[in-house]
Amino acid sequence: MSVSLQKGQKVNLSKENAGLSNVIIGLGWDEATRKTGFFAPKPQPIDCDASALLLKNGKLTNIGDLVYYGNLQHQSGTVRHMGDNLTGAGDGDDEQILVDLARVPAEYDRIVIVVNIYEALKRNQHFGLIENAYIRLVDGRNNNEMCKFNLTENYSGMTAMIFGEVYRHNGEWKFNAIGQGTQDPGLNELKNRYI
Repeated sequence: MSVSLQKGQKVNLSKENAGLSNVIIGLGWDEATRKTGFFAPKPQPIDCDASALLLKNGKLTNIGDLVYYGNLQHQSGTVRHMGDNLTGAGDGDDEQILVDLARVPAEYDRIVIVVNIYEALKRNQHFGLIENAYIRLVDGRNNNEMCKFNLTENYSGMTAMIFGEVYRHNGEWKFNAIGQGTQDPGLNELKNRYI
């Protein structure tokens, strides 16, 4: 049974799903309908990019601990990005990140999931032009959705978003629904928040 989460709400993944190991983190969004004038050029599609930051004691200590479209798999093999969706078109998850919780090396205590808009400033795009954004966690054993967080706030002017985090606490894995918008122009600036 899936739990619908609110901003700031936490859920214990290990307790609710005995033997949980493989988790699919699904992220989705739709481009809001934009009105254009008769002679105005059609706006460029919005390209959202999901990434996972593997943190040690809450810090990103190595650039190799960033999993994104340019580095699809963590060196440990425990976190894998399933590829870049350039438009967000279609139903279901737009991008997915797979995590083998049972094998994540012990020195990593937190996996933060972020999404940024590619070339947001150059294209004059922001999350106010995005709707139906969500993050959901699915049990890889049976494809059952465990929890889902719909980001429903107005994120106008925000070019990046911290969707949520999977973290280890007292030997158990938990999820925290964050939903924090930022004005970081790209992934490089967004990752610097964790250095």
